[in-house]
Amino acid sequence: MNAVLKIAYSVVLLIIGAVAGVAGAMSQFAIEDTVVSMPVAEGLTAQDVGDSFLSKAAELNMKYVGHQPLSEELRARGLDSGDLHIYQFCNPEDARKMVDRDMSFAAYMPCRIVIVEDPEGKLHVQMLDLDLMMQFAELDGQALSTATRVRDTLAEIMRAGAAGDF
Repeated sequence: MNAVLKIAYSVVLLIIGAVAGVAGAMSQFAIEDTVVSMPVAEGLTAQDVGDSFLSKAAELNMKYVGHQPLSEELRARGLDSGDLHIYQFCNPEDARKMVDRDMSFAAYMPCRIVIVEDPEGKLHVQMLDLDLMMQFAELDGQALSTATRVRDTLAEIMRAGAAGDF
């Protein structure tokens, strides 16, 4: 099943490339088609967005498990960098259910939401498009219900961060 899942996911990405009209779709795809992205409201800082993530995650019982402030590390090394932060969240019960279904899901854990600054200085929040995984992992019953709930929870955390809501 592990190899089948990986092949299916690769095929999905190739199909997305074809639908998006990417040249040579059978060997290329647009990476931006594999994520959900939204702009951050004007005037908010990466810190504001991160604080909103944490507040909303706590409200929704999604455990905050980590933060990598990559841009801060890059700047500490003397490198110029726009904001780049990776936030990690997990619901341990849901994680166990998915890994019990197929241990390959462990490679996607914990769930991540990123804050990234584009070349024009505008902040965006992004996460993996979990709909792709759900469509091609042949999920049903409890696994589909769990994955849908996780997707919806992460989307709510993302929306709160993008708007600066607490």
